[in-house]
Amino acid sequence: MSDVTTGAEPYTVPLGPGVRAFVQPDGGWCLNNAGFVTGGGRTLLVDTAATVRRAHLLRDAVTADGAPPPTTVVNTHHHGDHTYGNCVFPEATVVGHADCRREVLAAGLQLHGIWPDVDYGDVTITPPTVTYTGSLTLHMGDTEVRLIHPGVAHTVGDTIVWLPERRVVFTGDLIFNGGTPFLLMGSLSGSLRAVEVLRELDAEVVVPGHGRVTDPGVYDTVERYLRWVEELARTAHAAGRTPLEAAQAADLGEFGALRESERLVANLHRAYAEIEGLPPGTPLDLPVALGDMMTMNGGKPIACHA
Repeated sequence: MSDVTTGAEPYTVPLGPGVRAFVQPDGGWCLNNAGFVTGGGRTLLVDTAATVRRAHLLRDAVTADGAPPPTTVVNTHHHGDHTYGNCVFPEATVVGHADCRREVLAAGLQLHGIWPDVDYGDVTITPPTVTYTGSLTLHMGDTEVRLIHPGVAHTVGDTIVWLPERRVVFTGDLIFNGGTPFLLMGSLSGSLRAVEVLRELDAEVVVPGHGRVTDPGVYDTVERYLRWVEELARTAHAAGRTPLEAAQAADLGEFGALRESERLVANLHRAYAEIEGLPPGTPLDLPVALGDMMTMNGGKPIACHA
């Protein structure tokens, strides 16, 4: 079954011996990237997918590559497009940041409430059962897989998956390629710090959370956007404009080419919260932010592409 928006099937990208990215075009809402690392007769998945059907496509991609069935799943954060499919791999140990586990359990079937008409399949919430806080190193045969928590950024429980020998990094939703970053459940200042953490790794290949596999040049685009949001929030907040008013009046400039531009208003909600002194990751009013994004989307519901 093809993607309803682009007609494009998910595909794999070889990134080195035993390393593949699993890319879901067009990278819009709920069409995340995943990946797999094979070594020592075992396979590690980086994230899963938003629906059972798409998680089975990921499983099929692993099988088609000749890799063993996955024994480990690493979740880069708690959002359902990266974790709902965990249940399709019951033989695997799920690993994630301690706050990722907490948020997976707290969120439950959150995507069902936001997009009730999507055929998610029989999803069983499957949180990480192995957690860490600062960093954790796994080994798939001779391949080292470093898990790094950059602090509160896209969410409170993000994980960078770094393969130092391969110079490959899976960023989760710290990085979007071609799509608008999304900060509602994390931190603007923390997202800027996370970009610096990623730069310091000196990767050659970047697998973003959404969008095509790319190179570290994508960090510059993301940073420019975050700096722009930071300045827009500062001036609009000082002028007494609401996040929605600020977003509606904003000139997107170069960022108008990014998909999901309605996320700007959600990002301003987060930026305003930080200006007002709320700690990074403090829960904000999700229904209000979703309503503002729908207003930014011309009053139409935001489409989940899964």
